Amino acid sequence: MESYREPTLADVAQAAGVSLTTVSRVLNNRGYLSQETRERVAEAIAQLNYRPNQIARALHGKSTQSIGLIVPTVALPFFGELTEHVEDFLADHGYRTLVCNSMGKADREREYLDLLVSHRVDGIISSAHNDGLADYSSIHLPVVSVDRDLSPTVPNVRCDNEAGGRLAAEHLLKRGARRPALLTSRTGIHNLREKGYRQVLQQAGIEPVVLTVDFNTPNAERPDLIRERLDLVADDIDAVFATDDLAAAQVVEWAAERDLRIPDDFKVVGFDGTIAMQHALPSLTTIQQPIAKLARAAADLLLNRIESMASVASSEDHSGQPRTKLRVPSPMEVRLLSGRTS
Repeated sequence: MESYREPTLADVAQAAGVSLTTVSRVLNNRGYLSQETRERVAEAIAQLNYRPNQIARALHGKSTQSIGLIVPTVALPFFGELTEHVEDFLADHGYRTLVCNSMGKADREREYLDLLVSHRVDGIISSAHNDGLADYSSIHLPVVSVDRDLSPTVPNVRCDNEAGGRLAAEHLLKRGARRPALLTSRTGIHNLREKGYRQVLQQAGIEPVVLTVDFNTPNAERPDLIRERLDLVADDIDAVFATDDLAAAQVVEWAAERDLRIPDDFKVVGFDGTIAMQHALPSLTTIQQPIAKLARAAADLLLNRIESMASVASSEDHSGQPRTKLRVPSPMEVRLLSGRTS
């Protein structure tokens, strides 16, 4: 049985009756060629099912027209919606998106970084949530992050998390809450949603209650851990601001199990406001991120950085440093979607 061999550029040239140079010019849309020649080459490509070798193109200094996108998992509504918008925007600009799910594992994120670099992608958008990963600093590719501080040299496209935290806490207090707790993934100075929550409670003279369930907790374990955290403070709180909508939904379930009426006995506010959660739990009050705008801004910024890097040789000054300046986008506004949980 004869083994299958991928058709080459030479096969296309032979089938079309033209030179290798002519085929290359057709593929790269360079130089003048008659319509008849273009059609002959296109017919040969279709007949042979020829697919250009993107790695070979990269080795010749050409764009592979591909972008790597690293997320924790598209199973989470925010990252699924973000991925959809990023992929759609990049496709409109002629780029393919290679989606990598890190599943909250630092080792897997490193493996995907190596894979994307070896496949010579033109750039990377990262929104994975593994802290302390220094590997990005050694990558000589344009990189943009979404809601993640990778390094001072990598622009971070994000919503105004601090304003969102303030908005959620203020809303709960206005609705009559006297001891709202925060349910979040990681507490600390980098958690701007927590910062906004704490600011509002400090102004109101209320002691904050912060509950944490790590972002990378396996999905099967998350509901029980949330219940455990809430059970410990059940008698001391009357509301929860959860920094993502899935956690907020689990708080709603916990309240129902305790026969707490929402919003009369207990109030809940989430964060993200994805279309999926709006359909699944339309009663949830949440802080809505402009996910489509975040995706577009990240993809647009990355494409600009790719173009800048491509022309960096001609834009260097005498010191050998590029003259282009890093553009750090401002945080995007959030808004409150009022449901019946607060």
